[in-house]
Amino acid sequence: MDFTPGRKIAITGSANPLRSGSAESGVGRWETIKLPTLTFGEFLRLRKIALPEMAEISSLKQLLDCSPQEILGFKSAAKRLTPYFHDYLLRGGFPEPALEEDLQRCQRLLREDIVDKVLKRDMTALYGIRRIVEIEKIFLYLCYHDGGILDISAIAKELDGVKRQLLTDHLDLLEATHLTYSLKPFGYGKQVLRGKSKVYLADAAIPGSILLYGQKLLEKPDRLGNAVETAFFKHVFTRYYQDQPTFSYWQSKGRKTYEVDLIAEIGTRVVPFEVKYQDKAIMDADLKGLRLSMEEHSLNLGYVITREADSLFIRQPHSARQSQLKERLDAHIIGVPACLACYWLS
Repeated sequence: MDFTPGRKIAITGSANPLRSGSAESGVGRWETIKLPTLTFGEFLRLRKIALPEMAEISSLKQLLDCSPQEILGFKSAAKRLTPYFHDYLLRGGFPEPALEEDLQRCQRLLREDIVDKVLKRDMTALYGIRRIVEIEKIFLYLCYHDGGILDISAIAKELDGVKRQLLTDHLDLLEATHLTYSLKPFGYGKQVLRGKSKVYLADAAIPGSILLYGQKLLEKPDRLGNAVETAFFKHVFTRYYQDQPTFSYWQSKGRKTYEVDLIAEIGTRVVPFEVKYQDKAIMDADLKGLRLSMEEHSLNLGYVITREADSLFIRQPHSARQSQLKERLDAHIIGVPACLACYWLS
């Protein structure tokens, strides 16, 4: 604004730019920029936390070329960053709550901003929703199933009184107000159109705040894993937003279902990510879904996002079919601690 007087900038609430029935579309006259919540790196800088010294990484793919000494440095940095990363998952990426020292007050601010200001004010004022109880039921369900694959029919039955069409409409509105992101199955045609959506909330700290977990979130492996998956997706989305990526998830066919949490497509490049935030070491069995998806789509690089600082590794996936093994020798799976992955993607 200071150096370009002719440029006009308007900062709005989450739903205002998408208000239906506006007088003019603004096509060719303005550009809407979505501003996500703070990344882990921004959270650290905002709270003035000293960052560990380590080699610079601008792309996770650079890990393939790192020396053993650099890998040791990364593992040491991950041990220092993990407690701050957990704090980030509890406090979230909204600036005012992130700066609040009292965790209970921090999470209360999140509840008031999300539930009161967005669900009760924006939804009613901008979208004409009159029955707030229904939208709150749906949002609470999403908090319990953050990062889950949604079955509309099953949810409608579970949320007594919420009809399928109303549920679908409200899910669309939650995405329009940037409270959720939805992913379709990886593929083309009917496979995508008829597939179930996977939904992430806009910030990893929202479910824990709404469900009043507080510090106990760190003691719930499943809930903590969901928070990490949501945070990682948000970081990939934010980092590559300008490249207009497409995000999806993958499931295998057959009696036993294997899944890959996230697949990012940028142009012709397809990169799969699997989140395994667990205390135990990552074994080959944990990588079965990732390995199968790489084989099926002839991908030469995949990532597994881990918990332990020492679980930074580079591994060649073993092919399930020996006849393809020679063709897969150039393929790699890189294990990256979640705190480092989110820090580098910041």
